[in-house]
Amino acid sequence: MKYWYMLPVAMLLSLLLTAVLRRYALNRSIIDIPNARSSHSVPTPRGGGVAIVLSFLLSLVFLAILGLQPAAQAVALIGSGFLIAVIGFMDDHGHIAARWRLLGHFLAAVWVLFWLGGLPALILFGFSIDLGWLGTALAAVYLVWMLNLYNFMDGIDGLASLEAICACIGLALSYYLTGQDALMWAPLMLTMTVAGFLYWNFPPARIFMGDAGSGFLGIILGALSVQAAWVGSEFFFAWLIMLGVFVVDATFTLIRRLIRGDKVYEAHRSHGYQYASRQFGKHLPVTVAVSLINLLWLLPISLCVTLLQLDGATGLVIAYVPLAFLALKFKAGSLEKSV
Repeated sequence: MKYWYMLPVAMLLSLLLTAVLRRYALNRSIIDIPNARSSHSVPTPRGGGVAIVLSFLLSLVFLAILGLQPAAQAVALIGSGFLIAVIGFMDDHGHIAARWRLLGHFLAAVWVLFWLGGLPALILFGFSIDLGWLGTALAAVYLVWMLNLYNFMDGIDGLASLEAICACIGLALSYYLTGQDALMWAPLMLTMTVAGFLYWNFPPARIFMGDAGSGFLGIILGALSVQAAWVGSEFFFAWLIMLGVFVVDATFTLIRRLIRGDKVYEAHRSHGYQYASRQFGKHLPVTVAVSLINLLWLLPISLCVTLLQLDGATGLVIAYVPLAFLALKFKAGSLEKSV
């Protein structure tokens, strides 16, 4: 880790940029005002996730210059992340029609897959599956879903930040223990930039991430998982396992709302984590509980997949089944009046 000093520098940069963005949001009245669909009760400035965007993209440039990140992978992350951040920033400051947002999301996904070479063959329950162009198309849908679900799950203080930190630390550990040191840098840099923002976002939050930050994290985490798939299927599944709480809650909620005929593009507060935060009366217990699930349940399974040759798809099922029961317990996707 010759360039380890870059990690605290990235965190400090994000910390300071978030402070600047908070002042900017307050001066420009870019405030998230609570309403019937909110999970918070105090008007709070938003848009602080731009600090993560700027800090991480700048870090990627330096990683590429120093040869710590392959140029094609850096271009994939920078181009897609920048586009999603711009769309989110514009939406935070006004409104962009859902169809145009979705078009931008798919363009970002296509950009990632072009530079990474699409989706490689994956090992599923012991069988190698190579879907060719169909796999690449499905990967684009996967990336769009990842960035949107991350936006959906960014609804209570600190949750999206700690989810990204836990996932990145978990995969960085797997990369280190398996000798894949070259893959460690991007998740470690993302961890530090998110940590700088988390200082301001930890419950009770003094600034929110906003669509620019949450969508950015979603596309970057998804891109990192596709990048990892080219090294080994086990690393792709390890990412999915570490992001399990978000994937299961968001997918469970979406399916139930689709079945019910809801307008899924409209804001709501029917995710499991939102019901849980109202049940406990505050955000902190839910944010801490999700982090503990990540570290005490999902991380060991992820390590079994990457270190002990547990089949990735099998590990995914083992990890997700209890999460599905939790989603049921906290009524993810149900009508609010049923609580």
